[in-house]
Amino acid sequence: MCHIYFVTYYFLSPSSTSILLIIKTKLYLMKREQKGQHYFISGIHQHPLQLHRQENLEIVIYIEFENSSITMDRGKKIQLKRVFGYCWGTSFLLINIIGAGIFVSPKGVLAYSCMNVGVSLCVWAGCAVLAMTSTLCSAEISISFPCSGAQYYFLKRYFGSTVAFLNLWTSLFLGSGVVAGQALLLAEYSIQPFFPSCSVPKLPKKCLALAMLWIVGILTSRGVKEVTWLQMASSVLKVSILGFISLTGVVFLVRGKKENVERFQNAFDAEFPDISHLIQAIFQGYFAYSGGACFTLIAGELKKPRTTIPKCIFTALPLVTVVYLLVNISYLTVLTPREILSSDAVAITWANRVFPSLAWIMPFAISTSLFSNLLISIFKSSRPIYLASQEGQLPLLFNTLNSHSSPFTAVLLLVTLGSLAIILTSLIDLINYIFFTNSLWSILLMIGILRRRYQEPNLSIPYKVFLPFPLTTIVIDVGLVVIPLVKSPNVHYVYVLLLVLSGLLFYIPLMHFKIRLAWFEKMTCYLQLLFNICLPDTSEEQMSEVQTVKK
Repeated sequence: MCHIYFVTYYFLSPSSTSILLIIKTKLYLMKREQKGQHYFISGIHQHPLQLHRQENLEIVIYIEFENSSITMDRGKKIQLKRVFGYCWGTSFLLINIIGAGIFVSPKGVLAYSCMNVGVSLCVWAGCAVLAMTSTLCSAEISISFPCSGAQYYFLKRYFGSTVAFLNLWTSLFLGSGVVAGQALLLAEYSIQPFFPSCSVPKLPKKCLALAMLWIVGILTSRGVKEVTWLQMASSVLKVSILGFISLTGVVFLVRGKKENVERFQNAFDAEFPDISHLIQAIFQGYFAYSGGACFTLIAGELKKPRTTIPKCIFTALPLVTVVYLLVNISYLTVLTPREILSSDAVAITWANRVFPSLAWIMPFAISTSLFSNLLISIFKSSRPIYLASQEGQLPLLFNTLNSHSSPFTAVLLLVTLGSLAIILTSLIDLINYIFFTNSLWSILLMIGILRRRYQEPNLSIPYKVFLPFPLTTIVIDVGLVVIPLVKSPNVHYVYVLLLVLSGLLFYIPLMHFKIRLAWFEKMTCYLQLLFNICLPDTSEEQMSEVQTVKK
């Protein structure tokens, strides 16, 4: 005899008589042909999440199966847990900042610096300081709202639920577009060695990109353990290869050969860029350091976020700064500025010049970098979807976890949208313009920080960023918005604006007027049984965090 329990939720809408039946199961296997089943209602009580969602009561039904082979895990709690510490957080930040660009085309800064080596290196160093200011501003939000999707909570509190939903709507398309682009690049660099004299055919590239995307999605759905060791291994490999490039450049400089050191002896002798080109160079370098705001997406899974986040930032960003400077010095030690600007993959050109027999390592390094970035992109982008569902701004289906405590449905949504973007690659051209909206949301976040300082001056905040930092970030983000519009006006920016505002077509009827879709509620029940997913368990710690965020 085996005792199993279900938790069945009946959500009654005040404006509708429809009933949503959600079954939370602790089963790993359920045979529907079992006979002699007896069940009874044992009691009615309120689930902690119901207090947060302000829904109706739940009914707990205990079912007793006779002569059944159903198994369950009684002691396991299904919830997002704080399992990541300092090492994982530092690795996570490193992967988010260091993309494939440093291997492929770190030439934007050099080009807009008019090939002035000294100015370009100063720009790289200065952009690191600017990136530190914006990252510390994001750290204040992550520490003040220590939950996954902290920026969603922050926007909802200081600008209302409509703005928060539009941010979520934008990030949903942006996240799927990013993973699609990363999967296509990963496929291209993985196949390229087999097509040395021609470009990669589109069909094999798309098929491999789809396979990579779904493999990474499956790995992410298997829980945090798989993500942890893959991330740590790939970040160590990425930093090791960059360290190898850096040390090789230092060795060449120490040897003192004329062809290696002449570009640094008169580093500032080249034409000095005018102010417009210098600003463009700064924006190019600043973009290379972007990614520091990633903790706002996964703060709810970090141990002791108040101390862990600052330590990770002050470890990762200085390390990235040193690596970027040394790698660029190494490139300039071996290649001339003109060779760097004419190369489509600077790291591969550098390897062909220094170690021709090991040039195959660079495509492998680029593929490894893209794989780790793809893994982390899916991991972090699924968290705001899960949180928004918990807040009632997305269907309840996305507020479910599988037996590995992973937001399976959120991951599935991202991978499905990413697959569509891969198949219809013209969508990626539009999605590239959505990056433009990131600066708009960043401006709103910085205004929110300033607004909180003004409206709630006596509010006790665990960490307060230095006030000029958000002002500096606003100036940079305004430039990132204005310059593309002035320099290359395009109708695509209108399409992006319409895409952002199209979220209102869903928000107004479904969120504002609370219209319920009976067919989707039925589908939710079937999908829950199909995917073996359930609403998360809640602990007293999580409920106290929710109350803290609400204050």
